[in-house]
Amino acid sequence: IDSYGMFDGYDIDSCSEESTSSSSSDDSEDEVVPSIPASLPIIKNNGQVYTYPDGKAGMATCEMCGMVGVRDAFYSKTKRFCSVSCSRSYSSNSKKASILARLQGKPPTKKAKVLQKQPLMAKLAAYAQYQASQQNQAKSKAVTPAESFDWGQYICSNNTAGAPVSCFKHAPMGKCWGDIEEGVRIEVINTDTNLSTKVYWIAEIIKLAGFKALLRYEGFDGDNSKDFWCNLCIPEVHPVGWCASSSKPLVPPKSIQHKYSNWKAFLVKRLTGTKTLPPDFSSLVHENMQFPFKKLMRVEVVDKNYLCRTRVALVEEVIGGRLRLVYEESEDNSDDFWCHMFSPLIHNIGWSRSIGHRFKRSDVSKKMEGQSDAPPQYFQKVKDVDQSGEWFKEGMKLEAIDPLNLSTICAATVRKVLADGYLMIGIDGSEAVDGSDWFCYHSMSPSIFPVGFCEINSIELTPPRGYAKLPFKWFDYLREMGSVAAPVKLFNKEVPNHGFRLGMKLEAVDLMEPRLVCVATVTRIVHRLLRIHFDGWEDEYDQWVDCESPDLYPVGWCQLTGYQLQPPASQSNREMSQSVPKQKKKAPQYKGQKKSKL
Repeated sequence: IDSYGMFDGYDIDSCSEESTSSSSSDDSEDEVVPSIPASLPIIKNNGQVYTYPDGKAGMATCEMCGMVGVRDAFYSKTKRFCSVSCSRSYSSNSKKASILARLQGKPPTKKAKVLQKQPLMAKLAAYAQYQASQQNQAKSKAVTPAESFDWGQYICSNNTAGAPVSCFKHAPMGKCWGDIEEGVRIEVINTDTNLSTKVYWIAEIIKLAGFKALLRYEGFDGDNSKDFWCNLCIPEVHPVGWCASSSKPLVPPKSIQHKYSNWKAFLVKRLTGTKTLPPDFSSLVHENMQFPFKKLMRVEVVDKNYLCRTRVALVEEVIGGRLRLVYEESEDNSDDFWCHMFSPLIHNIGWSRSIGHRFKRSDVSKKMEGQSDAPPQYFQKVKDVDQSGEWFKEGMKLEAIDPLNLSTICAATVRKVLADGYLMIGIDGSEAVDGSDWFCYHSMSPSIFPVGFCEINSIELTPPRGYAKLPFKWFDYLREMGSVAAPVKLFNKEVPNHGFRLGMKLEAVDLMEPRLVCVATVTRIVHRLLRIHFDGWEDEYDQWVDCESPDLYPVGWCQLTGYQLQPPASQSNREMSQSVPKQKKKAPQYKGQKKSKL
């Protein structure tokens, strides 16, 4: 054993907003909004106002929830759905209905019978429908487990690799994973035994996928019949030498017990020069699983129904660094929002006022007992920038990931310059007149790009909705709009050595329904930008995400933290169809929509 640990010998014979703080600003609903050219049509829809430069406005009915809204504000090329969520739900329920029909011996119908939802604003339905689904589930505090998903079998059957833990600096052990690699030896429980007491044996890491490792008991050599997957961060994993120091029995598996008469001599010979875990590995895992945010801490977070402003919310749950935040005015704790504690969407109380960001004051006058403002040092720091020289100006054009359709990068405009390097960005061609869908990006955000970024990197740029001159050309568009491109030098061009590779598997948040963490794959890498595909779902649900996003996690993160992992949609449907014996003709129980089986 090298520097990872020393081999000490083994006992072979012996057999775990209030009115937010007073420092917060008023709700700036009186802020100046962009003027509306008289020639453009104005359409009001559920209180939201839209304008369309081409004058081709029409109405459409969502085939999922029945909502009637402005056609151009609907999702997908066919404009059949009011949001990504409805499109996803329709697809999921269609598959389920087809399976159910087959189980009952009936021909599948052309259209799946879908659940009716509350009408929501078309432009922000992707966020608002998540709220509705949470309200429906608020009656039950318990979460129904999803079907079991075997990461190990999935990795092996698809011959894929999991992204290394070191790619996720925000995740537990992300900064101290060290040289854990194939060939490292560990001590784990020996399940290949007839003994009634708990015994251990040494195993070798054959393959790594995030936190999970394919292990083979020492002595099996090329025989993989007893190989098994294990999360290396569970309490029952130890460095070599732990049994000796803890007086625990180290017993060879019964399947190979006959191979050697002197197992102690075999181990000494086999383990000389090999690596094991650091002696303090378990304590490092424990330390990395401690998170500063506590229940009832107050924060400012983006208003999921009005992206242009923030609201006060209270921390309700902390799971693996992810926070379930309940908006302060929520009477039954159902109006909530999930995000990681390092998310750029949350800030300390008073942040909005300090930079000039819109803020919704709370009508709650009396604080609950135990509430406290989360300290500013708990939040992710942004890079200091100098706004005194050449800087972003209102009206400048750029390219940005659409916060309401994360599979697209769109032509966008700087709508307002805030303090400390923050900008309000509007997506060209689909903005609400009152600016309620403007989104706050920091100037160093990896989600905004200079004009021409998509063309240079062979990414399809989504042109302004209704723009007639296609293919879209930035030079012509800037001239027509009388605009200028934001200077390239103002953007974040740093590309870290992140370690991600095409085809790597991981666990990723579905940012259109941020309570869901799903089985996902890296399908494209452009500098620091990753294209994340949700396994079993169509490509239109992919998301562009930064390589350092706190919404990406290693394989095994959900198991480690106790968070629920959403399996691939295709596997879920296969399991549902196989779970019901044909002779009983009993329909499977569908416990949720979309990817979730909650």
